[in-house]
Amino acid sequence: MRSIIIAGTHSGCGKTTVTCAILSAMRQRGLAPSSFKCGPDYIDPMFHSKVIGVDSHNLDSFFCDDQTINSLLFENGKNSDISVIEGVMGYYDDVNGRGSAYSIAEITDTPAVIVINCKGMSSSIGAVMKGFLTFKPNSRIAGFIFDRLPHRLCGMVREICSDLKTEFLGYLPVTDITVESRRLGLVTADEIDDIIDKTSRLGKLAEEYIDIDKLMELADYGEKKTTEEYSIAAINEKPTIAVAKDEAFCFIYADNIRLLEKLGCEIAFFSPLRDKTIPANADGLILSGGYPELHAKELSENISMRKSILEAVKSGMPTIAECGGFMYLSSAIRLDDNVSYEMAGAVSGEVYDTGKLQRFGYITMTAHEDNLLCRKGEKLKAHEFHYWDSTNCGDGFTAEKSDGRTWECGICSDTMYAGFPHFYFYSDIGTAERFVRKCAEYGGKNGKTKADKTH
Repeated sequence: MRSIIIAGTHSGCGKTTVTCAILSAMRQRGLAPSSFKCGPDYIDPMFHSKVIGVDSHNLDSFFCDDQTINSLLFENGKNSDISVIEGVMGYYDDVNGRGSAYSIAEITDTPAVIVINCKGMSSSIGAVMKGFLTFKPNSRIAGFIFDRLPHRLCGMVREICSDLKTEFLGYLPVTDITVESRRLGLVTADEIDDIIDKTSRLGKLAEEYIDIDKLMELADYGEKKTTEEYSIAAINEKPTIAVAKDEAFCFIYADNIRLLEKLGCEIAFFSPLRDKTIPANADGLILSGGYPELHAKELSENISMRKSILEAVKSGMPTIAECGGFMYLSSAIRLDDNVSYEMAGAVSGEVYDTGKLQRFGYITMTAHEDNLLCRKGEKLKAHEFHYWDSTNCGDGFTAEKSDGRTWECGICSDTMYAGFPHFYFYSDIGTAERFVRKCAEYGGKNGKTKADKTH
C-alpha cells in the first residue's frame, strides 16, 4: 500500500495548496487517491474531499495509539492507488513527542515531503532544507517541494538538493490561485464558489511542475505496519443518531460517523438552518462544531428547530454538543455589534466573541461525576480552538494541557455533554459505546425497537 506525507516547515507555508494540487493532478491522471490529515483539523480534509470526491480522514497520534493509526490508514486507504497524508503545522511540531506529522511518518513508516514557501528567500532555502534533514537522526524526509518559487531560482535549488542528497520534487510557481482564510484557518471548501475550478487549475500546475511519477515511486518505500482493519462489535439495537450538518455545523470527523455506524447506529443528517425539526426517529443528537456565529440570525429565526432541539434535550435524548453546537444549545449568541440572537436555550449562558484565541490545542479532561460520556475520575482526550467564550462553560470536567494549565469545562448530565472541547471517538471507543447504548436505551423507553426501524 503506497503512502506519502506532504508536510511543511510551518503553518501557512502552502502545504494544503500543494496537497490539493497533487491530489487533483492524480485524479486528472485517472488515479484514485485517498487522503488524510495529520492532527485534529476539520477544514483541510474538506478541501481534500472536494478534490477526490470521497471523505478525507484524520490520523492523530495524540488521540490514537500506533496500532489504531495504522489500522485507520489501512482501512481508509486500502482501495486507493496511493494515500496522500497532509501534515500539520511544522513537520516536527508536537506535544511530548505525539501529534506531529513526523510522528505519523514514524508510526506508519511513510516517507515525507517537505513544502517550503520560498517567498523572500534565495540561498537561505538551502539552510532551511539542511536544518529539516538533520534535525532528527532519521528524518524520513524523502524530498522537497517548493511553493512560490521563481523560475529563475530553480537551477540553484536543484543544485542545493543534489548537494544535500535529497530529491527536488518540483515546485508551484507564483499564481493568482488563492484560498481565503479566517481566524480558525482557511474558509471552508463549500464557501468557495469556484473551488472545483481552482483545484483543477492547481492540478494542471502540479502536473507541469511537480514530479508526480517520482512521488508515486517514493510512496512505495517503507513497510506499512498492518493489513488489518479496526475491529468493532456492533450492539444489538440500531439507534438513530441525528447529526447536525450544514454551513453552520460542518466540523464533523468522517471517522466518528464511521465508528457510530460500526457500532450499529443509523445516521440521520439534518440542517438546523433549513429543517423545521430534528429527524422524527432520532434516539440521539449530535450538534457538531462549525460557525453558528456566521448564521446566528438565520438560526434564531428558525424557531421550530430551536423548540424541537430544546424539547429533545428536555426529554432526556442523549445529546453531544461540541463548540459551535454548544454555542447553539446556549441561551444566546452575542455578536460584535452587541446584538444578541436567541438560540435553543437548553443550557444557560450567553456566548460572545472575545476577539482573541481563548483555548487552543490538545487537552485531557477528567470527569467530576458520572455523565453521558464517562464515569467519575475517567479521562478523555479532546482539543479546543476557539475565539468565543461563554458566561457558562460548565464545570463537569477539569481540562489540563501538557504544560499543567487547567480550567473547568463541560455542562454534563446523565444524558448530555455540552462544551467547547471536541472529541475524536477512536481515542476512546468506550466513550462512543457508552453514548450509543444510552441512545438505544432512550429509544427503548420511547417504544422504538429494532423491528420498528426495519419496516
